[in-house]
Amino acid sequence: MAAQFGRRLYRGAATTAVAAAAVAALSASQAPGSPLVAADGDHASTGAATPAEQGGGGGGVSGDSPYYTDLPPLNTPDKPGSSAELPVTGPAESGIPASVLAAYKKAERTVAGTDAACRLPWQLLAAIGKVESGQARGGRVDAQGTTLTPILGPALDGNGFALIKDTDNGVYDGDRTHDRAVGPMQFIPSTWAVWGQDGNGDGRKDPNNVYDAALAAGHYLCAGSRDLSTATDLDRAVLSYNHSDVYLRTVRSWFTYYNRGTHEVPDGTGVLPAGPTSRNPGSARPSGGPSATPSPTPSPSKTPKPGGSTKPTKPANPSKPSPEPSKPGDPGKPPTTTPTPEPSPSESVTELENTGTGTLTATAGGTFDGDIAVRATDAGGDPVAKASVTFTVTGDTDTSFDGGAKSVTVKTTADGTASAPLLHAGEKTGEFTVRAAVDGTSVATSFKATVTARRADTLTRTGTTELTAVAGETFDDITVAASYKGEAAGKVAVTATMITDGDEPVENDKGPYCTDDDGNPVRSIVLTTEPDGSLKLPKFYADGPAGTYKLRLTAEGGATLVIELTVEERPDPAAS
Repeated sequence: MAAQFGRRLYRGAATTAVAAAAVAALSASQAPGSPLVAADGDHASTGAATPAEQGGGGGGVSGDSPYYTDLPPLNTPDKPGSSAELPVTGPAESGIPASVLAAYKKAERTVAGTDAACRLPWQLLAAIGKVESGQARGGRVDAQGTTLTPILGPALDGNGFALIKDTDNGVYDGDRTHDRAVGPMQFIPSTWAVWGQDGNGDGRKDPNNVYDAALAAGHYLCAGSRDLSTATDLDRAVLSYNHSDVYLRTVRSWFTYYNRGTHEVPDGTGVLPAGPTSRNPGSARPSGGPSATPSPTPSPSKTPKPGGSTKPTKPANPSKPSPEPSKPGDPGKPPTTTPTPEPSPSESVTELENTGTGTLTATAGGTFDGDIAVRATDAGGDPVAKASVTFTVTGDTDTSFDGGAKSVTVKTTADGTASAPLLHAGEKTGEFTVRAAVDGTSVATSFKATVTARRADTLTRTGTTELTAVAGETFDDITVAASYKGEAAGKVAVTATMITDGDEPVENDKGPYCTDDDGNPVRSIVLTTEPDGSLKLPKFYADGPAGTYKLRLTAEGGATLVIELTVEERPDPAAS
């Protein structure tokens, strides 16, 4: 896809002025932390011409489509009579619909398992999802996370937006002339064709599904060698989504807001725009978008604005001073500045360290020895209690925790430690990974684990009859028992091979043989012991010149057993 990206602001002087004023006020109210914008030179200024304006193609993820422009609640008051009315929303904005929130967190865990160095925080996906679609129109999704109705941007016909002719024959956007941005993360079809993901495991890659779209956005933001824990790489990632400083500042403001605390709300109850936005510009808005009927603007005389003045309210009678300042929360009176919420225990964790978990190895079907345990600490190195740590089994394996779960979440104890339940090996052998991650953050660590094949250290023949047969006939049944450390060794692979004599025997191409599943003669075959360690070999046929032949059994784990089979000449009928 092209490396140039176009501006996606709603084309309108009034809206631009409002957005600029809002961003300026918002920037002034940010708490200390990483800068909103990377250092000069990292991206073009808002006044610079975009690549699209210079004749470049492309347009980031959504192809220069407009985006949702409401800002999070400000910490500084919006004074009456200011030159522009800032778009202010209520504290309910911290609520994220349940399915949408689950999709963001699942995408964070999935990306961490494949690209841990990126350190993708789910709050960044939430910020972009808020800006792009208002969290899928307030969480209007079904049980699988698919939007109840398509979320479509305007036709990218070059009229105020990028010019992108149809690339999907209308499959995703219903437009066979031009492309449109699609779904809760607003992917244009050509970008989805490259970055689309199956985030909910239903075998489909659907840009209208919030799980699929969130995972695709996560991979897109982590492209290259980005480390999103650094301000510069995070800014570059957001700018790759939409190359606009105003867009970056808007996403950054929501990212900061969500990092200060969020809560889950039922699907379909998320907050929608309070007024006209770039996807809700009144009656002329394009089809789709997260808009609803604009809510009436609250009257300043009745509804306090966030971060109201802390000065005493003037008395009704100017000649009589007020005895005391107005109390926060009094109806009709401006509240004091809302304090920044304290971080949750999980948000306080900056490191997960291994508390002594050693080599993780188990035989197929067995249980891993030792605990998988980590210790959570904060920036000062002190333990963090009650933090949520999720342990996840990843990789091509059928290993699981107690009860068959692939992922379990536990709380850290007073000393900051969290231990995973017992880990049980499946039948699939090989290496896999157990990942421990602090919920809602990018703090994580991983453990390598290995499942080895079932073994036997002893093979014993259970029959005592000498194995003798006349050429052309069959031998009596051959049965053996396998054991490991004195216990029956079930489900162990055993190879039975007819071998030659000598110090370095090889497979014999003469003498007794058995048959495979297709009835073809073979002199080497792989079998598996029963759960009780017993093994009954297939019928062996006497063949070849008369003499004694050797059948060697070799079990996984090194146990061997050699059994002699004697072939006698068939009696000559004429001699009798």
